[in-house]
Amino acid sequence: MVPMQQSFLMGPMVLLCLGIALSAQDPEPVGGVYFANGVKVGEVTSSSAIIWTRLTATPERNIVGSPWPDGADAVPTGHTLGDMQDSVMGVAGEVRVQWWPKGAVGVRSSSGWAAVDPQADFTHAFDLSDQLRSATVYEMIVEGRASGSPQAQCSLPVSFRTAPAVQQSAPGTFTVITGQDFTRRDDPRDGHRLYASMGELDPDFFVHTGDVVYHDKPGPLARSQELARYKWNRMYALPLQRAFHARVPAWFLRDDHDVLKNDCWPGQSYGDLTWEQGLAVFREQVPTGPRPYRRLRWGKDLEVWFVEGREFRSPNTLADGPDKTIWGSEQKAWFRRTFAASDATFRVLVSPTPILGPDRSSKRDNHANKAFRHEGDELRTFLAQQENAFVICGDRHWQYASQDPDTGLREYSCGPTTDKHAGGFSKKNRSDVHRFLRVAGGFLSVSLEYPEDLPRLVMRHHDVTGRVVHEDAHEAR
Repeated sequence: MVPMQQSFLMGPMVLLCLGIALSAQDPEPVGGVYFANGVKVGEVTSSSAIIWTRLTATPERNIVGSPWPDGADAVPTGHTLGDMQDSVMGVAGEVRVQWWPKGAVGVRSSSGWAAVDPQADFTHAFDLSDQLRSATVYEMIVEGRASGSPQAQCSLPVSFRTAPAVQQSAPGTFTVITGQDFTRRDDPRDGHRLYASMGELDPDFFVHTGDVVYHDKPGPLARSQELARYKWNRMYALPLQRAFHARVPAWFLRDDHDVLKNDCWPGQSYGDLTWEQGLAVFREQVPTGPRPYRRLRWGKDLEVWFVEGREFRSPNTLADGPDKTIWGSEQKAWFRRTFAASDATFRVLVSPTPILGPDRSSKRDNHANKAFRHEGDELRTFLAQQENAFVICGDRHWQYASQDPDTGLREYSCGPTTDKHAGGFSKKNRSDVHRFLRVAGGFLSVSLEYPEDLPRLVMRHHDVTGRVVHEDAHEAR
């Protein structure tokens, strides 16, 4: 029997290596290009998708490079970034995507060749707005070539499903994670094991709630734009991450550690890394549209909102009151308007940080804390008035299911990506709000199901191996 991790990696990674091997047989008069960072398919709806990739100078990260000195926040004297362990250097060239409905013969659409952007870390994202059909499995080939080359030199296969049309009742599953630190990965060679576990569920899409990388954790400290990009590059050169994103569309949210540093807000900096650069690096490294808050309709019975918690926030230190905000007035008005108007049977808010909690009393950067209580009370009151509404949050390094005893509002925390990343809370802190509490790593899956043809939403907490450790099933009220 093939182990779970190997069975998940085998298909995509064999094809990945095959793509590289085939490109190596082609003539490369102007130098080779590779996809060491794979492909990220993002923000897939019933008619659109964003396809992200990056051209690299090598097929894999530099595992045998020079280790970072303790406390380093710059490339050591006498070295280049490419010399350093786990570096993945970008390279100029062109990319294109070709796609077709699975099983279709002689039907293939193409983006045409486009240059990667050296000013954006040699990345490029293709926006396939209004070019896809609903409820359809698509197959895709992403190709790369060096500038001036007459033919593709590397290629990757990709597949994904589009969302069902709004009139259609269709089952669906998505998974949610938070807190992904390179140095705390549980498979040193391949990455974070829960990617294989999530892949075994064959989810329709995936949500990363933020803290995708940690600029302010050592090895090195990313106090510059160059080192922030380095941390993104090494994370998505990990084989488990690459294999997962070749099969599962993603929605990326951002939080403090992947903008600047812990509990940061606009106007701050981290060494030479400015606030604007932190936002820009995030945008260039993930497949995302121009607006940081968005929503996805999954057929007749599910709609999901993804909100932004960093770009519009007030300083944590500002006195609480009606003018202190995490979301900003424009995003908050958009959310209240669209959430209340939705006719989906189930509505789910995914937030980078907790809305309900409870959280530690020492924290002061989310809606579950006293520092943002005014806006938190406003959101909790609104959400409690909505039928079949649920909150999912990231940021906390423990898993929980909470229910407000007065309003019935429920919130689910997905937990960190590895057991070694868990902490900051204890079962001794359990309150009457907790219906479930587990201080360990794992992920959350959300499944829209139709037992006896009636819609049901099931929230399941999983450990890093995929084992279900808690389950809540919700019938429509």
